[in-house]
Amino acid sequence: MAAALIVRGGEILIGQRRPNQPMALKWEFPGGKLEPGESPQEALARELHEELGITATIGPLVTRIRHNYRHGGAVDLQFFAVREFSGEIVNQIYHEFRWVRLEELAGYEFLAADRGLIRDLASGKLL
Repeated sequence: MAAALIVRGGEILIGQRRPNQPMALKWEFPGGKLEPGESPQEALARELHEELGITATIGPLVTRIRHNYRHGGAVDLQFFAVREFSGEIVNQIYHEFRWVRLEELAGYEFLAADRGLIRDLASGKLL
């Protein structure tokens, strides 16, 4: 999976999962699954267009996280910096989305796989 750390000034874009989704109302970073033949960057550009209606310039890989959930599922997440995009953000899939200051990220209930990343972002280690 590929996810975007969309930054603007000192803020980052986060989305809240819908109430009818697995892990309902948890916060996450925009992105999604790779389709056959796609690079992570290509998948992320496609997902950002589908989810938010933007054309993004996918920046460098920031970090990669492998996480095993207690219920048995596992994810391999690659997080890319996105500092430039064109188009207005339109919420296509989230219950809600917000621009949040990096130091405020810890106040949101994120998916378990993202929690270490949240600590690093909030402390200014990654971006």
